[in-house]
Amino acid sequence: MLVNIGLSNLVAREKIVSVVSPEAAPIKRAVALAKENCKLIDATGGRKTKSVIFFESDQIVLSYLTPDVIQSRVNMEDNNEQR
Repeated sequence: MLVNIGLSNLVAREKIVSVVSPEAAPIKRAVALAKENCKLIDATGGRKTKSVIFFESDQIVLSYLTPDVIQSRVNMEDNNEQR
């Protein structure tokens, strides 16, 4: 299943490890390291980054949606799947 993370960008729900706020220093370091290693995908469309999505493959995706919004979209997909 795919989850919309904003601006019609979709990610595989099954591969998501965590969705966090970008404010903490360790998260900022992880984003910088991913950028250096070409494992960062910026899906913000030039907007302020409000969430950082970590994947099983060690890739990181930036989104302008908050972690709460992404969580609700993931949960909505779970509910739709159960029907």
